[in-house]
Amino acid sequence: MARVLVVAEHDGKTLNPSTAKCVACARTIPGAEITVAVCAVDAARLASEAGGLQGVQRVLTLEDPANAHPLAAVLAPQLAAAAAGYSHVLGPSTTFGKDLMPRLAALLDAPQVSDVMGVESTRRFRRPIYAGNVILTVEVEESAPIIVATVRTASYAPAPTGGAATIESAKPAAKLPTHTTFVGVSQAKSDRPDLQTARRVISGGRALGSAEGFKVLYRLADKLGAAVGASRAAVDAGYVPNEMQVGQTGKIIAPELYVAVGISGAIQHLTGIKDARTIVAINKDPEAPIFEVADIGLVGDLFEIVPELEKLLS
Repeated sequence: MARVLVVAEHDGKTLNPSTAKCVACARTIPGAEITVAVCAVDAARLASEAGGLQGVQRVLTLEDPANAHPLAAVLAPQLAAAAAGYSHVLGPSTTFGKDLMPRLAALLDAPQVSDVMGVESTRRFRRPIYAGNVILTVEVEESAPIIVATVRTASYAPAPTGGAATIESAKPAAKLPTHTTFVGVSQAKSDRPDLQTARRVISGGRALGSAEGFKVLYRLADKLGAAVGASRAAVDAGYVPNEMQVGQTGKIIAPELYVAVGISGAIQHLTGIKDARTIVAINKDPEAPIFEVADIGLVGDLFEIVPELEKLLS
């Protein structure tokens, strides 16, 4: 039997959808007995939500005032202590997970497998390399007592609800660091859906020409209830902030609908959208690489096509 501990990502009020996707990955591990660990100040509501995911047998709540903000340096010692007796510890391959899981692996002296997109056995996993052009199979040695892994959430659908896991309080004997303290957080405010979890995403490239040019995308996004992203070229040009970047060095997403506007389709960008269900491309260059992966392609001037689409949605 594989005892799997899934680290919950949350904002203090609700679970991030990445948690349900990590549970979905855990369910594919042969013989998995799944526990979700929730680190928070008051974990009751979060634990109830985690316990409702199908496949979860138990939820551990790790409550501490120090958990008011998700600092990896503070969470890692608690989770390392709580992980005793488990064979696997899974976390999402999000900003949160990429910060936390390597620290946890170091404290456990355990190997880490990053960006798991498939499970072949309790010790064998698949992950993408070379911008997704090659799928690598990784096998962890038998001598490793515990495996730490980050889950490529774009590769998994969320675990369904309807479970009824038991909820237990845990008080791991962990010494919390004093050298790391929360100072503040600065993040962009938007009424649009979150880019990493949105069902619909519209992204713009350098062809939009300026920050002003992105306004045509914002109007269309508002009509569709979509999030707005961008290519690295648009971010590097200063048209939009870097938290909007989609691609290998940005956000990896898997929306139901992805609309690429004025994006040529560099391999680094395609890596971030390869799991989108439907891809629509708008570009004036009929030879643009984006059309090779698009389900629907429109060749023409984006400043004419996008306003026309907006009118049709009015």
